[in-house]
Amino acid sequence: MSLEIVRNDITKMKVDAIVNAANSSLKMGGGVCGAIFHAAGERELQAECDKIGSCNVGEAVITGGYHLFAKQIIHAVGPIWQGGKHNEAKLLHGCYRNALNLAEKHELESIAFPLISSGIYGYPKDQAIQIAIQAISEFLMEHEMKVYLVVYDQKSFVLSEKLFSAIEKYIDDHYVEEHDHDSYSRRIEQYEYLQTHEMVSAPSPTMKKRSLEDVLGHLDESFSEMLLRLIDEKGMTDVETYKRANIDRKLFSKIRSTKSYNPSKATAIAFTIALKLNLDETKDLLSKAGYTLSQSNKFDVIIQYFIEEGNYDIHEMNEVLFAFEQVLLGC
Repeated sequence: MSLEIVRNDITKMKVDAIVNAANSSLKMGGGVCGAIFHAAGERELQAECDKIGSCNVGEAVITGGYHLFAKQIIHAVGPIWQGGKHNEAKLLHGCYRNALNLAEKHELESIAFPLISSGIYGYPKDQAIQIAIQAISEFLMEHEMKVYLVVYDQKSFVLSEKLFSAIEKYIDDHYVEEHDHDSYSRRIEQYEYLQTHEMVSAPSPTMKKRSLEDVLGHLDESFSEMLLRLIDEKGMTDVETYKRANIDRKLFSKIRSTKSYNPSKATAIAFTIALKLNLDETKDLLSKAGYTLSQSNKFDVIIQYFIEEGNYDIHEMNEVLFAFEQVLLGC
């Protein structure tokens, strides 16, 4: 299925299982752990945990959900941050993977994770996010499950400083307020002038122009028809495509079987990312669903940044979109 980043209280998630950032003794602690025990019912949950006894760092165990909306609680023990030189990354990756494997073993269809180890265990939030998304996305390329990464508030979600700065600068350079069309026009004129006088470097591969034959040859295609043609042209499978797009299998089946299907803009863009389309190809596919990319839309500018950078990692895009409070792709 897909990975979605959400801002919520994990104890209120209506999923098959939520993940507790547990300690190795499986005792009620503070932070997320304490909140989960309190919401589930401290006495009942602690009694079941005591029967299990303990859990090693990097591993996971499962209990009932008791008074939670979730049917089950998966207790995953994350590492304490010790500077990054004590196998912390491998152990944290193992937390997510072992929790997901346990959910699959119990035939669960949906699961919600907190950012394990990023609280009182001190794991740097930007690194914790990267490991979480890497582990989850690796699992989802091989399995079907709806996975949520739950953050309590915006401050809990931190991009790497390098990525945040790069995105922020790109937005500053390219984002145009809707009322500032005159300024935008002047910038376009300046760019065209510089191109004419060979003062701007050649366009990147992502800016390669379409041929007239390509444009005219597919004027009557619907979004669904063009999408399926591009999948074949790129030599990709359906499964590979919808997983890279972070799209649910059922939704993809609906798009495939319905010639006139009109997706949301976020869904349409998710497929352009899965297919690694350049900007012109992206605009072509979007136009089939009645959309385009605009310099006065921050969401669109962020998407354009990633395409120009040749970065088609949809989960990293969603990290950035979430941090800038934009709609996520796929899901």
